Amino acid sequence: MLPWIKLDRAVVPGGGGELQLMQRGTEFSIMAGSNGLMNSRLSGSEEALATLAAERVGMRKSPKILIGGLGMGFTLRAALASFPADSRIIVAELVPEIIAWARGPLAFLHGTSLDDPRVTLYQGDVGAAITEGKPYDSILLDVDNGPEGLSRPSNDRLYTASGISTAKLALAMGGHLAVWSSARDANFTKRLNQSGMAVEEITVRANGKRGGARHTLWFATRRPDNRPARGK
Repeated sequence: MLPWIKLDRAVVPGGGGELQLMQRGTEFSIMAGSNGLMNSRLSGSEEALATLAAERVGMRKSPKILIGGLGMGFTLRAALASFPADSRIIVAELVPEIIAWARGPLAFLHGTSLDDPRVTLYQGDVGAAITEGKPYDSILLDVDNGPEGLSRPSNDRLYTASGISTAKLALAMGGHLAVWSSARDANFTKRLNQSGMAVEEITVRANGKRGGARHTLWFATRRPDNRPARGK
């Protein structure tokens, strides 16, 4: 068994912990402490986040998509392949080193995705990108291992009732919030349902059709307010 080799490290801005880029042979991993955030051999559920989101957007004209978290680029590459050709895709990444790795040791995974004319790279907090760039047809969040601030504690706010409400207000009508998680979270499902959005909880496999661990995706769609018609 080949040993893991640390290629680089990064401190997450805003009071976050340390990320490490690790390599073992042809396998790469980005880790937060002992937690593996992503692995070059496991891309199925991240790709499903984009492909299932694209199905829900359909053929809307010039849809605007926000991807929270660049990671190893699996979600972005799937988004470029799945969303309409006239889409505008904003990728929010807080950690500068993640972007540097995408153009360095992980360039073989990212390909030309960051240079695609449909893509705008937003180096900063995804929470700020949500409010600054609205309205969106799709907001995809894959910045933690689930609906809690693993990479930095302040990310917790994204998954609170207030954070969900902020994302909802940043969506175009019929647009959706999609969240990736390594496991189910009944409390988060409850908060989504309480937001008034239409909620789907879907189980996908880490390796796609090849199987692997079960991961969870949520899709919460903003629907018209059920206000009574005037005079009724």
